[in-house]
Amino acid sequence: MFELSEIEELANQVNLSILYEIAKNSAQIGNEILKVNYNKIQKISSKGRKGDLVTNVDLEVENKIKEYLLEKTPNISINAEESGKLTKSSDLTWCIDPLDGTTNYSHGYPFFGTSIGLVYKNKPIIGAISVPYLNELYSACIGLGSFCNDSELKVSNPSNLSDSLLVTGFSYDRFETEDNNYAEFCYLTHKTRGVRRGGAAAVDLAFVAAGKVDGYWERGLEAWDLAAGAIIVKEAGGIISDYPSGEFNLSSGRILACSPSLENEIKNELDKVSPFKKNLYT
Repeated sequence: MFELSEIEELANQVNLSILYEIAKNSAQIGNEILKVNYNKIQKISSKGRKGDLVTNVDLEVENKIKEYLLEKTPNISINAEESGKLTKSSDLTWCIDPLDGTTNYSHGYPFFGTSIGLVYKNKPIIGAISVPYLNELYSACIGLGSFCNDSELKVSNPSNLSDSLLVTGFSYDRFETEDNNYAEFCYLTHKTRGVRRGGAAAVDLAFVAAGKVDGYWERGLEAWDLAAGAIIVKEAGGIISDYPSGEFNLSSGRILACSPSLENEIKNELDKVSPFKKNLYT
């Protein structure tokens, strides 16, 4: 992750404040579409992997966001979940998840959102996550802090892991690989007050930034899942890294996001866990 001092050259070339407003606006473009179509989806399709769904709503929201971003920032690349990459000349890229939590949304489970992240040389610098069912907009710009609507965010500060509430998820490849987070989930459930599985990575990260949960880890994610939430957690005073060790890399699909007070303890505990054998649950 960048520090503000590392992007002085970029800050001299573009107006980050304007891009921040564009990110927040684009994250909210789909709010009414998501609300109107909630429990009224016309079409649900599989992308090929078990559990990996796309609806008519995902596509409609993504198209509207892309139209807006191409109008406002025609020289910035786009990496969108449903339509893929549109490469421009800039070192900046918008990462778009029009409906994070599609499976939740398609079942009428109210845990979903729209995630817009702006990355510079593959590192997040601006993020906006709209959670329309809660009327909440989480956002951050490097060096300016994190916010939910107009309230500034700060991660929690639990004294130890046993007092914490964590959240995680299971990648779509969990049906093919033993390294699927099942064992970590069970293990940390016994080391904490509980582990939740929300089903929307961007919203999980927003909740870490808000202190609603104390930490989040997951693997097998995409840039559009992580870009916005990573900078929102960092600007709220949280730790963003790989696990059980290493620096955060947007391309790796792995993330640990937590309060600084929990970082070492979570990493140490995750390092102790070996995956379950498939015959245990198949």
